Amino acid sequence: MKRQQTSILSGQAWILLAAFLWSLIGVFSKICLEAGLNPLEIAFWRAALGALCFLIYAFIRKALSIALSHALAFLIFGIWGIGIFFASLQFSIQYSGAATAMMLLYTAPVWVALFSRLFFGEQISRHKICAIGAALAGTALISLSGGSLPGQSSWLGIACGLASGLCYATHYPFYRWWQNRYSTAAIYSLMLAGGALALLCCVPVRFSHAPQIWFWLAMLGVTTTFLAYTAYGQGLKRISLVRAAVTCQLEPVLGTLWVWLFWAENFSLTGWLGSGLVLGAVLWLSRDKDQQ
Repeated sequence: MKRQQTSILSGQAWILLAAFLWSLIGVFSKICLEAGLNPLEIAFWRAALGALCFLIYAFIRKALSIALSHALAFLIFGIWGIGIFFASLQFSIQYSGAATAMMLLYTAPVWVALFSRLFFGEQISRHKICAIGAALAGTALISLSGGSLPGQSSWLGIACGLASGLCYATHYPFYRWWQNRYSTAAIYSLMLAGGALALLCCVPVRFSHAPQIWFWLAMLGVTTTFLAYTAYGQGLKRISLVRAAVTCQLEPVLGTLWVWLFWAENFSLTGWLGSGLVLGAVLWLSRDKDQQ
Protein backbone atom coordinates (compact mmCIF):
# COMPACT_ATOMS: atom_id res chain seq x y z
CA MET A 1 0.00 0.00 0.00
CA LYS A 2 2.83 2.39 0.88
CA ARG A 3 4.53 1.68 -2.43
CA GLN A 4 1.24 2.29 -4.27
CA GLN A 5 0.73 5.63 -2.52
CA THR A 6 4.30 6.65 -3.38
CA SER A 7 3.62 5.82 -7.03
CA ILE A 8 0.42 7.89 -6.96
CA LEU A 9 2.22 10.88 -5.44
CA SER A 10 5.02 10.58 -7.99
CA GLY A 11 2.49 10.37 -10.81
CA GLN A 12 0.66 13.46 -9.61
CA ALA A 13 3.95 15.34 -9.33
CA TRP A 14 4.71 14.56 -13.00
CA ILE A 15 1.20 15.63 -14.05
CA LEU A 16 1.47 18.85 -12.04
CA LEU A 17 4.77 19.63 -13.78
CA ALA A 18 3.09 19.06 -17.15
CA ALA A 19 0.20 21.30 -16.08
CA PHE A 20 2.60 24.10 -15.12
CA LEU A 21 4.40 23.91 -18.46
CA TRP A 22 1.12 23.81 -20.40
CA SER A 23 -0.09 26.87 -18.49
CA LEU A 24 2.55 28.87 -20.39
CA ILE A 25 0.91 28.16 -23.76
CA GLY A 26 -1.29 31.25 -23.49
CA VAL A 27 1.66 33.51 -22.64
CA PHE A 28 3.87 32.37 -25.51
CA SER A 29 0.94 32.29 -27.94
CA LYS A 30 -0.22 35.82 -27.14
CA ILE A 31 3.30 37.13 -27.71
CA CYS A 32 3.36 35.48 -31.14
CA LEU A 33 -0.18 36.64 -32.02
CA GLU A 34 0.68 40.22 -31.08
CA ALA A 35 3.72 39.97 -33.38
CA GLY A 36 1.33 39.29 -36.26
CA LEU A 37 1.62 35.52 -36.66
CA ASN A 38 -1.37 33.56 -37.93
CA PRO A 39 -2.89 31.15 -35.35
CA LEU A 40 -2.39 28.25 -37.77
CA GLU A 41 1.27 29.11 -38.24
CA ILE A 42 1.80 29.23 -34.48
CA ALA A 43 0.11 25.82 -34.20
CA PHE A 44 2.33 24.48 -37.00
CA TRP A 45 5.60 25.58 -35.43
CA ARG A 46 4.58 24.29 -32.03
CA ALA A 47 3.87 20.86 -33.53
CA ALA A 48 6.89 20.84 -35.86
CA LEU A 49 9.46 21.91 -33.26
CA GLY A 50 7.97 19.55 -30.70
CA ALA A 51 8.14 16.68 -33.20
CA LEU A 52 11.79 17.50 -33.94
CA CYS A 53 12.68 17.38 -30.22
CA PHE A 54 10.91 14.05 -29.76
CA LEU A 55 12.51 12.57 -32.89
CA ILE A 56 16.00 13.50 -31.69
CA TYR A 57 15.26 12.13 -28.21
CA ALA A 58 13.77 8.92 -29.59
CA PHE A 59 16.78 8.48 -31.90
CA ILE A 60 19.19 8.90 -28.99
CA ARG A 61 17.20 6.40 -26.92
CA LYS A 62 16.97 4.03 -29.92
CA ALA A 63 13.19 4.02 -29.55
CA LEU A 64 12.16 4.51 -33.18
CA SER A 65 11.56 0.86 -33.98
CA ILE A 66 7.83 0.99 -34.77
CA ALA A 67 5.68 -1.29 -36.90
CA LEU A 68 4.66 0.50 -40.10
CA SER A 69 0.93 0.10 -39.46
CA HIS A 70 1.33 1.53 -35.97
CA ALA A 71 3.43 4.44 -37.26
CA LEU A 72 0.66 5.26 -39.73
CA ALA A 73 -1.90 5.12 -36.92
CA PHE A 74 0.14 7.65 -34.91
CA LEU A 75 0.48 9.96 -37.92
CA ILE A 76 -3.24 9.79 -38.73
CA PHE A 77 -4.28 10.35 -35.13
CA GLY A 78 -1.96 13.36 -35.11
CA ILE A 79 -4.16 15.09 -37.70
CA TRP A 80 -6.97 15.18 -35.15
CA GLY A 81 -5.14 14.99 -31.84
CA ILE A 82 -2.46 17.53 -32.74
CA GLY A 83 -3.41 19.44 -35.90
CA ILE A 84 -7.02 20.26 -35.06
CA PHE A 85 -6.26 20.46 -31.34
CA PHE A 86 -3.40 22.96 -31.63
CA ALA A 87 -5.25 25.04 -34.24
CA SER A 88 -8.54 25.26 -32.32
CA LEU A 89 -6.66 26.24 -29.16
CA GLN A 90 -4.84 29.06 -30.96
CA PHE A 91 -8.09 30.39 -32.47
CA SER A 92 -9.72 30.28 -29.04
CA ILE A 93 -6.83 32.28 -27.59
CA GLN A 94 -7.17 34.84 -30.38
CA TYR A 95 -10.95 35.32 -30.23
CA SER A 96 -11.85 34.71 -26.58
CA GLY A 97 -8.61 35.24 -24.71
CA ALA A 98 -5.96 32.89 -23.34
CA ALA A 99 -7.67 32.58 -19.96
CA THR A 100 -10.93 31.44 -21.55
CA ALA A 101 -9.15 29.09 -23.94
CA MET A 102 -7.21 27.41 -21.13
CA MET A 103 -10.32 26.97 -19.01
CA LEU A 104 -12.49 25.59 -21.81
CA LEU A 105 -9.73 23.19 -22.75
CA TYR A 106 -10.50 21.46 -19.48
CA THR A 107 -13.89 20.18 -20.37
CA ALA A 108 -11.66 17.19 -21.19
CA PRO A 109 -12.18 15.25 -17.92
CA VAL A 110 -15.80 14.36 -18.69
CA TRP A 111 -14.73 12.89 -22.04
CA VAL A 112 -11.81 11.13 -20.38
CA ALA A 113 -14.12 9.58 -17.81
CA LEU A 114 -16.33 8.23 -20.60
CA PHE A 115 -13.39 6.95 -22.67
CA SER A 116 -11.64 5.32 -19.70
CA ARG A 117 -14.85 3.54 -18.71
CA LEU A 118 -15.63 2.37 -22.26
CA PHE A 119 -12.16 1.32 -23.38
CA PHE A 120 -10.35 0.36 -20.17
CA GLY A 121 -13.14 -0.62 -17.77
CA GLU A 122 -11.83 1.94 -15.29
CA GLN A 123 -14.09 2.46 -12.28
CA ILE A 124 -15.24 6.00 -11.55
CA SER A 125 -15.77 6.61 -7.86
CA ARG A 126 -18.37 8.98 -6.46
CA HIS A 127 -15.51 11.18 -5.35
CA LYS A 128 -14.23 11.50 -8.93
CA ILE A 129 -17.73 12.10 -10.29
CA CYS A 130 -18.18 15.01 -7.88
CA ALA A 131 -14.78 16.46 -8.84
CA ILE A 132 -15.62 16.20 -12.54
CA GLY A 133 -19.01 17.80 -11.89
CA ALA A 134 -17.41 20.74 -10.12
CA ALA A 135 -14.90 21.18 -12.96
CA LEU A 136 -17.66 21.12 -15.57
CA ALA A 137 -19.77 23.59 -13.60
CA GLY A 138 -16.77 25.88 -13.56
CA THR A 139 -16.24 25.67 -17.31
CA ALA A 140 -19.96 26.33 -17.87
CA LEU A 141 -19.79 29.52 -15.80
CA ILE A 142 -16.71 30.65 -17.71
CA SER A 143 -18.52 30.10 -21.01
CA LEU A 144 -21.53 32.09 -19.80
CA SER A 145 -19.25 34.90 -18.66
CA GLY A 146 -18.44 35.64 -22.33
CA GLY A 147 -14.67 35.29 -22.20
CA SER A 148 -11.70 37.05 -20.65
CA LEU A 149 -10.92 39.74 -23.24
CA PRO A 150 -12.11 43.10 -21.86
CA GLY A 151 -15.23 44.30 -23.68
CA GLN A 152 -15.12 41.46 -26.18
CA SER A 153 -16.89 38.11 -26.42
CA SER A 154 -16.85 35.50 -29.15
CA TRP A 155 -18.93 32.36 -29.44
CA LEU A 156 -16.52 31.19 -32.14
CA GLY A 157 -13.70 31.43 -29.64
CA ILE A 158 -15.74 29.53 -27.05
CA ALA A 159 -16.64 26.85 -29.61
CA CYS A 160 -12.96 26.45 -30.53
CA GLY A 161 -12.09 26.17 -26.84
CA LEU A 162 -14.65 23.39 -26.35
CA ALA A 163 -13.38 21.65 -29.51
CA SER A 164 -9.84 21.75 -28.13
CA GLY A 165 -11.12 20.07 -24.96
CA LEU A 166 -12.58 17.18 -26.95
CA CYS A 167 -9.39 16.78 -29.00
CA TYR A 168 -7.26 16.89 -25.86
CA ALA A 169 -9.40 14.27 -24.12
CA THR A 170 -8.67 11.71 -26.82
CA HIS A 171 -4.95 11.87 -25.97
CA TYR A 172 -5.53 10.06 -22.68
CA PRO A 173 -7.02 6.77 -23.96
CA PHE A 174 -4.89 6.82 -27.12
CA TYR A 175 -1.66 7.19 -25.18
CA ARG A 176 -2.75 4.69 -22.51
CA TRP A 177 -3.49 2.13 -25.24
CA TRP A 178 0.02 2.35 -26.71
CA GLN A 179 2.19 3.28 -23.73
CA ASN A 180 3.19 -0.31 -22.90
CA ARG A 181 4.38 -0.95 -26.47
CA TYR A 182 6.22 2.25 -27.30
CA SER A 183 7.95 5.09 -25.51
CA THR A 184 6.42 8.55 -25.09
CA ALA A 185 9.06 9.88 -27.50
CA ALA A 186 8.14 7.40 -30.23
CA ILE A 187 4.40 8.01 -29.90
CA TYR A 188 4.50 11.79 -29.76
CA SER A 189 7.21 12.26 -32.38
CA LEU A 190 4.88 10.71 -34.97
CA MET A 191 1.68 12.24 -33.62
CA LEU A 192 3.23 15.70 -33.70
CA ALA A 193 4.68 15.05 -37.16
CA GLY A 194 1.21 14.07 -38.42
CA GLY A 195 -0.29 17.22 -36.96
CA ALA A 196 2.45 19.41 -38.39
CA LEU A 197 2.01 17.94 -41.86
CA ALA A 198 -1.75 18.54 -41.69
CA LEU A 199 -1.23 22.17 -40.61
CA LEU A 200 1.40 22.67 -43.32
CA CYS A 201 -1.36 22.07 -45.88
CA CYS A 202 -3.46 24.87 -44.39
CA VAL A 203 -1.09 27.80 -43.96
CA PRO A 204 2.00 29.20 -45.70
CA VAL A 205 5.03 28.82 -43.45
CA ARG A 206 7.46 31.72 -43.13
CA PHE A 207 11.10 31.58 -42.07
CA SER A 208 11.70 35.34 -41.96
CA HIS A 209 10.70 35.89 -38.34
CA ALA A 210 12.76 38.04 -36.01
CA PRO A 211 15.07 36.17 -33.59
CA GLN A 212 12.87 36.98 -30.61
CA ILE A 213 9.84 35.44 -32.35
CA TRP A 214 11.82 32.30 -33.08
CA PHE A 215 12.67 32.20 -29.39
CA TRP A 216 9.00 32.23 -28.35
CA LEU A 217 8.09 29.67 -31.02
CA ALA A 218 10.90 27.48 -29.72
CA MET A 219 9.55 27.88 -26.19
CA LEU A 220 6.17 26.65 -27.43
CA GLY A 221 7.77 23.65 -29.11
CA VAL A 222 10.24 22.71 -26.37
CA THR A 223 8.67 23.58 -23.02
CA THR A 224 4.91 23.34 -23.66
CA THR A 225 5.21 20.38 -26.02
CA PHE A 226 8.35 18.25 -25.66
CA LEU A 227 8.97 18.69 -21.92
CA ALA A 228 5.27 18.87 -20.99
CA TYR A 229 4.27 15.71 -22.88
CA THR A 230 7.30 13.87 -21.53
CA ALA A 231 6.21 14.69 -17.97
CA TYR A 232 2.63 13.78 -18.87
CA GLY A 233 3.73 10.38 -20.16
CA GLN A 234 5.59 9.66 -16.92
CA GLY A 235 2.50 10.61 -14.94
CA LEU A 236 0.14 8.36 -16.88
CA LYS A 237 2.35 5.37 -16.07
CA ARG A 238 1.52 5.86 -12.41
CA ILE A 239 -2.03 7.19 -12.05
CA SER A 240 -5.43 6.73 -13.68
CA LEU A 241 -6.74 8.62 -16.71
CA VAL A 242 -9.42 10.45 -14.75
CA ARG A 243 -7.11 11.47 -11.90
CA ALA A 244 -4.57 12.78 -14.42
CA ALA A 245 -7.21 14.71 -16.35
CA VAL A 246 -8.66 16.43 -13.31
CA THR A 247 -5.25 17.10 -11.70
CA CYS A 248 -4.34 18.94 -14.90
CA GLN A 249 -7.15 21.38 -14.08
CA LEU A 250 -4.42 23.37 -12.34
CA GLU A 251 -3.17 24.38 -15.80
CA PRO A 252 -6.02 26.77 -16.69
CA VAL A 253 -5.86 28.37 -13.26
CA LEU A 254 -2.17 29.16 -13.70
CA GLY A 255 -2.72 30.12 -17.34
CA THR A 256 -5.39 32.59 -16.25
CA LEU A 257 -3.07 34.05 -13.62
CA TRP A 258 -0.27 34.68 -16.14
CA VAL A 259 -2.43 36.54 -18.70
CA TRP A 260 -4.20 38.48 -15.95
CA LEU A 261 -0.84 39.68 -14.64
CA PHE A 262 0.73 40.56 -18.00
CA TRP A 263 -2.23 41.39 -20.30
CA ALA A 264 -4.98 42.41 -17.88
CA GLU A 265 -7.26 39.66 -19.19
CA ASN A 266 -10.01 39.47 -16.64
CA PHE A 267 -13.19 37.49 -16.06
CA SER A 268 -16.44 38.81 -14.71
CA LEU A 269 -17.55 37.63 -11.26
CA THR A 270 -19.22 34.64 -12.96
CA GLY A 271 -15.98 33.75 -14.70
CA TRP A 272 -13.93 33.97 -11.53
CA LEU A 273 -16.45 31.81 -9.72
CA GLY A 274 -16.04 29.22 -12.47
CA SER A 275 -12.25 29.40 -12.11
CA GLY A 276 -12.61 28.80 -8.39
CA LEU A 277 -14.70 25.69 -9.03
CA VAL A 278 -12.03 24.35 -11.38
CA LEU A 279 -9.29 24.79 -8.76
CA GLY A 280 -11.57 23.31 -6.11
CA ALA A 281 -12.03 20.21 -8.24
CA VAL A 282 -8.25 19.69 -8.33
CA LEU A 283 -7.89 20.05 -4.59
CA TRP A 284 -10.89 17.82 -3.99
CA LEU A 285 -9.56 15.04 -6.18
CA SER A 286 -6.16 15.18 -4.49
CA ARG A 287 -7.85 14.11 -1.23
CA ASP A 288 -8.98 10.81 -2.79
CA LYS A 289 -6.08 8.60 -1.68
CA ASP A 290 -7.81 5.32 -2.28
CA GLN A 291 -8.04 5.64 -6.04
CA GLN A 292 -5.26 5.88 -8.55
